Amino acid sequence: MEKNFGINVLPIAFDLRDYDQIKEGFKKIYKHTKNLDIMVNNAGILDDALIGMISKANVHDVMSVNLNSAIFTMQYCAKLMKKRNCGTIINISSIIGRFGNEGQVVYSGSKAGLIGASKSAAKELGQFGIRVNVIAPGFIDTEMTRSLGKSFYEERLSSIKMKRVGTPQDVANTALFLSSDLSSYVTGQVIGVDGGMVI
Repeated sequence: MEKNFGINVLPIAFDLRDYDQIKEGFKKIYKHTKNLDIMVNNAGILDDALIGMISKANVHDVMSVNLNSAIFTMQYCAKLMKKRNCGTIINISSIIGRFGNEGQVVYSGSKAGLIGASKSAAKELGQFGIRVNVIAPGFIDTEMTRSLGKSFYEERLSSIKMKRVGTPQDVANTALFLSSDLSSYVTGQVIGVDGGMVI
């Protein structure tokens, strides 16, 4: 980033499953910048299990990363954004969080919960000039989707009306729109980036 765009970058790494590390991470952000303009919650894990095979660890891990961490980070970044009465929070959910999928009760529950939490946050924070929106990607070409097997991959591809798998850039472009002044009157929305997988 610094080399390509001439932007100063401060990498801060912390475990999103650990509340105390999240808190310390935001303390470092405040110490360095004193404010925050944009927050993108993009962390997510997938641990599929059919009903009857879902373990306590499965629920704990997926919910901790996909939902709980986003709630905690929204809480801390809102404190920073309120100081200037502006800011944008973008939470990355999933098409599965909107429509469910067999074998993904926990994953879809975490992503659906993220949508609900985002809509509630948008209602709370709008008065402070803070916008909260959700991106719900469909089938995106990532290491995770490529690991699902060729037949599954081709089955999903056949369900996409635009006849191509989405790219991380497709999702990033939507995040860019939601981060910009072009979406200054958009909050509490769920934008599907799925190529017409669901219409």
